[in-house]
Amino acid sequence: MHNHAADHAHDHADHENVLDRAERLCRERDLQFTRLRRDVLETVAGEARPMGAYDIAERLSGGGKRVAAVSVYRALDFLTEHGLVHRIASRNAFVSCGHSHGERDGLLFLICRSCGGIDELTSPAIESQLDQAVTEAGFTPTSRIIEVEGECGACREREGLAGQ
Repeated sequence: MHNHAADHAHDHADHENVLDRAERLCRERDLQFTRLRRDVLETVAGEARPMGAYDIAERLSGGGKRVAAVSVYRALDFLTEHGLVHRIASRNAFVSCGHSHGERDGLLFLICRSCGGIDELTSPAIESQLDQAVTEAGFTPTSRIIEVEGECGACREREGLAGQ
């Protein structure tokens, strides 16, 4: 199992890596990395927890300027399509991604109910089992994201120390 969060020192907060990767990807694919797309990505990357579109719009609004949630959703669609952010369906929220995935790579998100933190993993073993299960079912997935809720090690450790 590969834990990207451990490899990248909680990459959701690694602004430079996320923004550099986005700029490079857009140049290579001849895509427009508009100011709004950059601002949305930078806002999401600046948070350790997932953010919803309305929270992002609120954060970007200010100084007499109002950013509409529909504009944020369009930017998030672009960023998601190109693997720069991931949607956490159970939270209807988004986290940034500072590394590349193959198109067929499945993602496993470990979501802590206590602190709200999210770790992102990939696992060849889970991928293999998932491939076998969907093939046997005659199913063609368009998304391969699995969300697992529970309690992270840091929260379990805090609770263990609090109980002593």
